[in-house]
Amino acid sequence: MVMIMIVDRANKTIKLKIVYYGPAMSGKTTSLKALLKELGYDDHVRSVETTTGRTLFFDFGVIKLKFDDWTLEVNLWTATGQDYYAGTRYTILRGTDGVIFVADGQRTCIELNKKCWEELKRVIKRSTALLFCINKCDLNGVISPEELKSALGLGDEVEVMRTSAITGMGVKEAFETLLLKILENIG
Repeated sequence: MVMIMIVDRANKTIKLKIVYYGPAMSGKTTSLKALLKELGYDDHVRSVETTTGRTLFFDFGVIKLKFDDWTLEVNLWTATGQDYYAGTRYTILRGTDGVIFVADGQRTCIELNKKCWEELKRVIKRSTALLFCINKCDLNGVISPEELKSALGLGDEVEVMRTSAITGMGVKEAFETLLLKILENIG
């Protein structure tokens, strides 16, 4: 497994990159903000937005976790979901160790999720850790993990979690799950 993370032995720091990826309005930015808020980093979000508050290029935040005398620095990014800015997504994905695919859980968005997944598959490295989240689980009539797997052509081994970025439900657990996947693949 080829990992992109940076290990700085002199400063005892490991740096890695996680990208929230998915269709427009699926909850990527809200997921990032909910995670940073829950971990006490809510004032660390940096965004490049349009005048209407939509993500123009990316949102960015950093979490630093201490383990003994080592520091794990996790750089968190969102990729814009708007098709108009599709070219920026490839830049954001460079050097990524893990992707949280934020699927819009509304039934009307299945085709948007599928289109976005097909795009991601074309540009992501096979070694990149991946986790799928069905977002907006606070709404009625949200698709099930089995429906998402079927629509996207995912195998049974693919992990799908339920989240509600607006309430924070499952956002931290999804981050922790992906982080463990990344760290388990070291070596």
